[in-house]
Amino acid sequence: MSNESIRIMLVDDHQLVRESWKLLLENNPRFHVIADCDNGNTALEQVQSLNPDIMLVDINMSPVNGFEITRRIIETMPLAKIIGLSVHNQPKYATRMMELGARGFLTKTSPLEEINEGIIAVHRGEYYICEEVRRNLPPAE
Repeated sequence: MSNESIRIMLVDDHQLVRESWKLLLENNPRFHVIADCDNGNTALEQVQSLNPDIMLVDINMSPVNGFEITRRIIETMPLAKIIGLSVHNQPKYATRMMELGARGFLTKTSPLEEINEGIIAVHRGEYYICEEVRRNLPPAE
């Protein structure tokens, strides 16, 4: 496994949430938070110039929600690696984010170890959905 630094952009409209995520993530020496955006419009303005390795995007924001941000970014940067974040653990949120081009989905209650694992997996090119959401998926037919 490579030990290269993973450059992360946080997108969440709650300052305390962004600050908390930044502190937690930067405890991992591989992670470097290069931007924390307080809304989707700011993220859209900065994403191309910053070109983050990973974007952690909250779903419930205004004026532009995480679904719309993801759709717009993937339109112009199809290889962007976006991980949706939500307080909701229903699979429909993860499914919708993945349909729009996200590569992963974590809940805001995911354990830190799983958050690290999800970021690293998506950075490697894999898809990742947290255990809390996977538990709620309907059984395969």
